Amino acid sequence: MVKFSSVLYKKNRTSVCTVDWSAKTCHSTDCVFLLVNKSCVNLTCYMVLSDEERKAIGTICFLAGPVTLLENVLVLGVIASTATLRKRPSYLFIGSLALADVFASCFFTISFLHFHLFHLKDGPGAYLFKLGGVTMAFSGSVGSLLLTALDRYICIYHSSTYKVLLTRRRALLSLLILWSTIIFLSFLPLMGWRCSTGLTPPCSNLFPYINKHYQAFWTSFVLVILVLILGAYALILWKAHRHECSMTSFQGAAGKAQSRMRMDIRLARTFGLILLILVGCWVPVLSFMLVDVSVVLTRDQQRAFAFCSTLCLVNSSVNPLLYALRFRELRIALLRMLQKLCCKGRCKKLTEDSSHGLPSAEDNCTALSDDEMPKARTTRPDSISEMVYSHQLTMRK
Repeated sequence: MVKFSSVLYKKNRTSVCTVDWSAKTCHSTDCVFLLVNKSCVNLTCYMVLSDEERKAIGTICFLAGPVTLLENVLVLGVIASTATLRKRPSYLFIGSLALADVFASCFFTISFLHFHLFHLKDGPGAYLFKLGGVTMAFSGSVGSLLLTALDRYICIYHSSTYKVLLTRRRALLSLLILWSTIIFLSFLPLMGWRCSTGLTPPCSNLFPYINKHYQAFWTSFVLVILVLILGAYALILWKAHRHECSMTSFQGAAGKAQSRMRMDIRLARTFGLILLILVGCWVPVLSFMLVDVSVVLTRDQQRAFAFCSTLCLVNSSVNPLLYALRFRELRIALLRMLQKLCCKGRCKKLTEDSSHGLPSAEDNCTALSDDEMPKARTTRPDSISEMVYSHQLTMRK
């Protein structure tokens, strides 16, 4: 291991420090500036992945990216093509979540592979624009999850006045405020809140040209949203627990509710899975970003952050399964759309073969109308509220 002595000159004094270039470490805070200037030529200090790690991350992105895109495009297509779903605030929030995850699958996958896998370098403006797109996508995803949690909270705590409190107009207004705020905050570095020293401290060790103060601000913003989501689901569980206790005392130990699993236990399992995935995907990334604000990260920590950041993309690929497909009406609309697509394909094939003496398409295949499809029963906005509402009806009987 070869060590070199470097001399840094300041205004009224000379500071001598020893820099270990092979280990990328320094024995004086003054040497950090020299070290970063030496190692960050052409952004090489941010490209920390080995060949094996690049292959692993490339595999994750190439698998999770297209899957996330297809899932969320399908959810958006179902909501957009069904008039009854477009009018419901709950599905507007789910559509916002799907749209954010579509952006995440595009912006994150392309920019991440572009930088870490192919080592293609952009100028400050182009890089900050791509990073702003990634920030906007993930911020929109977490913000939409917050609106979904608040929607469920209002449905449970104010079920009798839910339609009055949360109208379609108010839902659209809340989405407009959410996305306007997120777009503004995400592109602040591109608008000027960037690192004034180029690639030297106080620049981030995780993102080129990013000021650590902005990084701390955005991380705190996302953490506040996550805490609000956790608080909303905790209040829903508390409400469900109190409701279940009142039902038990009303019906007695031999009531019908005792033959089934307690509603609060089922809710706890459902929310436990949702929150476990949400926290597991986001807390590692946010922890690295907070530590980076006050501590100089090593190359091993930078590599760990690169792997943890792919968890955010995995979270976007899981969101349609946790939120959208749990809606009974959305599943029915999805099946209806798939049946219509299959029917159109069969009709087209039968029409082409009718010249060979086969029965015509009109005799064998007709599009299913809304009246012929099985109706979804009148429910509360989502599967969580269905549990509470059904128990309320049982208690009234």
